[in-house]
Formats: sequence, structure tokens, C-alpha cells
Amino acid sequence: MAPDALVRLDKVSKIFPGGIVGLDAVDLDIAPGEFLTLLGPSGCGKTTSLRVIAGFENPSSGRVLLEGRDITGLRPFDRPVNTVFQDYALFPHMDVAENVGFGLSLRKLSGTEQAKRVGEALEMVGLADKLGARVLELSGGQRQRVALARAIVCEPRVLLLDEPLSALDAHLREQMQVELKRLQSSLGTTFVMVTHDQTEALSISDRIVVMNKGRIEQIAPPAILYDRPATKFVASFIGTMNLLQSRFVGRAGERLRFAAGKLPLEAVSETGETPAAGETRTIGVRPEDLLVVTEAAEGTAPARVSGIVFHGRTLRLHAELGQGTSIVIDAPRRADGFQFSVGDVAHISLRRGANCPVLAS
Repeated sequence: MAPDALVRLDKVSKIFPGGIVGLDAVDLDIAPGEFLTLLGPSGCGKTTSLRVIAGFENPSSGRVLLEGRDITGLRPFDRPVNTVFQDYALFPHMDVAENVGFGLSLRKLSGTEQAKRVGEALEMVGLADKLGARVLELSGGQRQRVALARAIVCEPRVLLLDEPLSALDAHLREQMQVELKRLQSSLGTTFVMVTHDQTEALSISDRIVVMNKGRIEQIAPPAILYDRPATKFVASFIGTMNLLQSRFVGRAGERLRFAAGKLPLEAVSETGETPAAGETRTIGVRPEDLLVVTEAAEGTAPARVSGIVFHGRTLRLHAELGQGTSIVIDAPRRADGFQFSVGDVAHISLRRGANCPVLAS
């Protein structure tokens, strides 16, 4: 266990009836005060991991540790952990203050102390003026804040969030992402969030755990995960990535030189390996790391445009490099520059200094 870990999953597995593997010997350390996000497609094990930490699921094997203490056998309400559910799970017959104070009512606190803590929690989430409001009178964003206030009022060591923003529209969702990060920073509480939304995970997490088929593919801060994905799955799941089968042609200092058809590439390998000449590897290339011009030049390769998607200040070009290789390029949309139409040939090259990873299977 890492010396500073608050929560640890120690080789946790979960097998559901029928032999369905939910988690496969997962090891995970969660640091005090961090915002950790479990990210992945449906069925990857992220929600099962959250439920195991909360105590709603018992692992088939392995342990859950809190500050080194085994809490695997503790019931959910005996753990210093609270959960904000996807549907908020508020009581419609109670007003806001009663909802927020429900957990406190089960503790031996005076009415004055309960009211004080409820007021402080609602102040933190910006709903101090909604103490007596009925839940059904609130907007979706306000209900989400009430659910957060109810979770933090009991001062949990760990706050678990199960896709807490999925019911909100896009604009409100972005606002609440900022609010969630602000709240977590001000409280200093460890937040563990589940989401399938990569943009959400990248925008507010300190670290992201990418999961696939019950296993962890990679754990890293957002920038490292985006710039240096470790596997093909992570590269394809985080953002848009061209996965190009490329032939090794030599070295340029610390960088490895490859060719994807006629397109010259330079890449970096986390393992430090140097392939033999002519060996192929999968190279990840972000669309924004490709430059496009109208005329052929040294270091460029022709690509025939097969589709164009408007992305505001950029045009996303879908093109064919030849031999059945598809590629996606983000090109600036400039009023004074060239434009493309389907069927045109663009000449593309790799942006100097681009960090293109050599990807593991």
C-alpha cells in the first residue's frame, strides 16, 4: 500500500452470477484529498468499483482498506463514506433542509448543531436561500446541489459520485463541473467519481483511472493520459486518435522515425525499445498534430478528403491515406485561407515536436 493512500483496493475481484467478471484483481490506491475519476465504457467495472468502496457490493476476493484498516466486511453505514447517486435519491415529501439534514438526524446531535451544519452545507453549494423549498420546486441543477449538500454535511472521509451530472443539459453540466471541482478543493475531501464522459473526466480530475473489461488500463493525470496513452484502448477512448500501422525506419536522436505509408512520423516509446528496421508498430497521432497544405512538399503525404465536419474554428477532415488507411485531421477554418471539398487532395505532415506515442496492444 502506498504510504499516503487513503483508500486501497487490494486485488479486488467481483464475479457476478453466470460467471460474469465485474472486476478482475484490481489494485488501486486513492490519495487523501484528490479528485479521482473512474472512466470507461458501460460494463468496464467503474460502477462496480464504486459500489465495492461504498459497501453496496461485497468483493468475491480481495480487500478494501481505509488508511490501512480492512473495511471489507463493514456495512455501508458503518463506513466514513457517502454517495451521490445518479438520480440524486432525494425525498420528495421533505423540504431542502430536511433532505440535507436526514443523515444528521440519525446521529446524537442537538437541533441547534444540526441546523448549523445544514446551513453551512447549503451555503457551500450556493443554496442558502432554499432551506424551506420543496424538492419538486427545484431545477435539475439545484437538486444536484442538494444531493451534494446532503452528502457533505456528514463530513465523510470519501465522497463517491455515481455519474452525478448525467441528467443535466450540456450547458448546466459544464457549470456544475466547475462547481464540483471548486467544492472539492475547498473541502479537501477525497472525491471518487464515475463517468463515461471523457471530457468531464479530463476537465476536473486530478487523476483518471481508465477501465476496460474489469481491469485498469492506465492511471494518470489528464494531460499525461491525453498526451501519452499507454495502450490502443486508452488512445482510442480518450479524445480522437489516429491509430496508424507504421514501419520503423530509424532514429532521430531520442525520437523514433516511422512511416505510415508515405507519411513520415516521429514517435516516443515509454518502454525505451528500438524496433528492428522494417518492423511495424501502432503509432497514435492526434488530429491537431497534423498540418495540412494544398501543395506537395518534402515530408508531406497526399490524403483524399472523404468527409468534412464543422467544428467551429476548425474543420475536421476525414481522409484516406491510401491502402485503406483512414485518417482524421483538424484544420484551421480561415476566411483568408484555403478550404476543402469532398474529393479534394490535401497534403499532410506531422507537426514538429508532436508527442506521438508507440502504443501497446
